[in-house]
Amino acid sequence: MGKVSDISKPASATLVISRMLDAPPQEVFGAWTQPDRLRQWLSPKAFTCPFCEIDLRPGGTVRVCMRSVEGKDYWSRGEYLEIVEPERLVYTDSFADADGNTVSPQTYGMGAEWPVEALVTVTFANEEGRTRLTLEHSPLPAGEQRDMCRQGWNECLDKLAAYLAAPQTEAER
Repeated sequence: MGKVSDISKPASATLVISRMLDAPPQEVFGAWTQPDRLRQWLSPKAFTCPFCEIDLRPGGTVRVCMRSVEGKDYWSRGEYLEIVEPERLVYTDSFADADGNTVSPQTYGMGAEWPVEALVTVTFANEEGRTRLTLEHSPLPAGEQRDMCRQGWNECLDKLAAYLAAPQTEAER
């Protein structure tokens, strides 16, 4: 498959999740863009995130490793296309190897219809001191794999909400 810019993205191919979080946008944006903070929550509930590297600038990259309870590592990488602090992040999303090289989604058991590169857009809207987070991930094929992706994102966002609700020192923010 081609790059995101080469792919037509019908609305039906877009996964959209919206959450209200009990923290201001600046705090949620920081939890999404600071590696030590992102590692605390960016993994489904039965996974951990032992590695995260972020170069937060347009053209910069993000590399993440999620580890299953069985010890299997799932690497991903992306490139930041747009950063509007604390309102919006847009980045590409691809499966990767441990060195950050893009690999086929089939490497991690995804079907042939799963795109080599997708686009993730996250907005952080201030609603009376809370944040309305909206995540769009596209294009994703309909069916079981998109449902698994939705579940994974929802589990990550559950962990993000818990992380934001936990007491933190100023150094942790």
